Amino acid sequence: MAPSVAPVLVAGGGPSGLVAALTLLQNNIPVRIVTKELDYRIGQRGNGVWPRTFEVFHFLRAFEMHQRARPIIPMREYKPGTLEPRKTFSMIPHLDPTPSIPYNNPMFLGQPTLEGILRSHLEKYGCSVELGTELVSFEDDGERVLAKLVKRKDGEEIPETFEASYLIGADGAKGVTRKQLGLSFLGETKDNFASVVGDLCLEIEGVDRKHWHLFGDRSSDFVMLRPTDEIAPDGFQFLIATKNYEPKQLLSDEKLMVKCMSELMGCEINIRKAIFLSEFRPNIRMVDKFGSGRVFVAGDAAHVHSPTGGQGLNSSVQDAFNLAWKLSLVYKGLSPVTLLDSYTTERLPVIAEMLNITTGIFNKLLSSTIEGAMQREKKMNMLGVNCRSTPIVVDEFTHAEPVNAYGLLEEGVLVAGDRAPDAPELGLVVAQATDGADMTTRLFDVFCPIYHTVLVFAPDAASAADVLEVLKRYPGDVVRPVIVLAQGSEVTTGAQADVVVDRGGHAYRAYLAVKGEKRVVAVRPDGVVGAIVHGAEGVGHYFGKIFV
Repeated sequence: MAPSVAPVLVAGGGPSGLVAALTLLQNNIPVRIVTKELDYRIGQRGNGVWPRTFEVFHFLRAFEMHQRARPIIPMREYKPGTLEPRKTFSMIPHLDPTPSIPYNNPMFLGQPTLEGILRSHLEKYGCSVELGTELVSFEDDGERVLAKLVKRKDGEEIPETFEASYLIGADGAKGVTRKQLGLSFLGETKDNFASVVGDLCLEIEGVDRKHWHLFGDRSSDFVMLRPTDEIAPDGFQFLIATKNYEPKQLLSDEKLMVKCMSELMGCEINIRKAIFLSEFRPNIRMVDKFGSGRVFVAGDAAHVHSPTGGQGLNSSVQDAFNLAWKLSLVYKGLSPVTLLDSYTTERLPVIAEMLNITTGIFNKLLSSTIEGAMQREKKMNMLGVNCRSTPIVVDEFTHAEPVNAYGLLEEGVLVAGDRAPDAPELGLVVAQATDGADMTTRLFDVFCPIYHTVLVFAPDAASAADVLEVLKRYPGDVVRPVIVLAQGSEVTTGAQADVVVDRGGHAYRAYLAVKGEKRVVAVRPDGVVGAIVHGAEGVGHYFGKIFV
């Protein structure tokens, strides 16, 4: 029997696999996505979503993510063995949105909810996650990937051979993809810290639902409780770390778990329902490269770390988003296969720095003050994460010194490889507005994972003609020019591109453009600035790195 075929096989139904699949589908690349899990996963798990990840979801048009997320609640620490508060503080100060940063705060969103939203978007493209289907091995012969799958249902195991042009292994730290590729996974396991984590429905008095609670002594035994209605009206995500009991003891004996928690909290509790329970020991490990040949890894298959800092799920989403637009162009024959090398080049330094940051936070959790351990630096919002050092970006305006991949977003600084800012209040110039409607847009509603957006800041539409001429070399469905005129500029219709007027001045300010001068900014499908150039020659130079 001939193997079944699809352009891309995604192994893993978590956030990285789902984002990779959705990005590919939006690029009209058929996908098959499988997971060995028999049911969709439960458990809040990675529940913190940071601003840059909300931006990714915006580009994917998954607006429900921000709509359903909830604000980060204050942390409250209690005197050991009591319900008497000792300190209450905010983990991160609230920041109002700005024109260039519409998502300025992290929020809580449980992983089951997040994954469910992504699956609903896959379904719009006729794609669903195949449960109970495990990738057990594969062979990359240079022309294709032959994957061996096993489908488990009703106690039966049905083997299958599946042919794909590419394989994305988002199958977790224990998955087969990284192991069979022979990628290193160097790092450490924190054996001195063992804990039980999960989701519980609790009957408990004296503990409100407005704070994230910490009971006990962080240097030895403690309990953390985060109330969340995503579980139930009496639901809590919890962590128990104790040297008095082994995690396996607590997992196998609910009465012992109740006793342990009650002692640390200084009050009686009752577990009404245990939703999800697991043992957890921090692992800090990462691969030395993110793929080989036609096979790539993303998310936990490529890196694992302490959950402190809440960067893991976010990094996994951004892995997948970085890879998928490039893979789409290569599969379509529009870009050279060498473009895929930039996936490792761009993500490796980001993940290495992320592991250092989250490990440092974890060490503080056990040794620092509670504020020092739990308060988060501004760089954690990931808006300063960049790929300035990648060879596929071009900047004719700035010869900046290298910066950390987890840089801090700087006002008045924009370099190729940085995150592209938003800009609202853009008036659309059209030949004839329907019913005299005032048509406006924002850059984040223009940016999209299926094309490069080429922003041409120019004195008038005619000044952009040379750039538009160069862009005719490339398929119109993967490059979208937008002429951006300053408020007060002469406006004419008839240009062979979208034309907008920067009514609020936000675009010119964010992109460091000057009225009356030309500046061209190419924004990649992943919302990263690919090029900042003077004109047509620079545009051709940049796209010469992207397209064949």
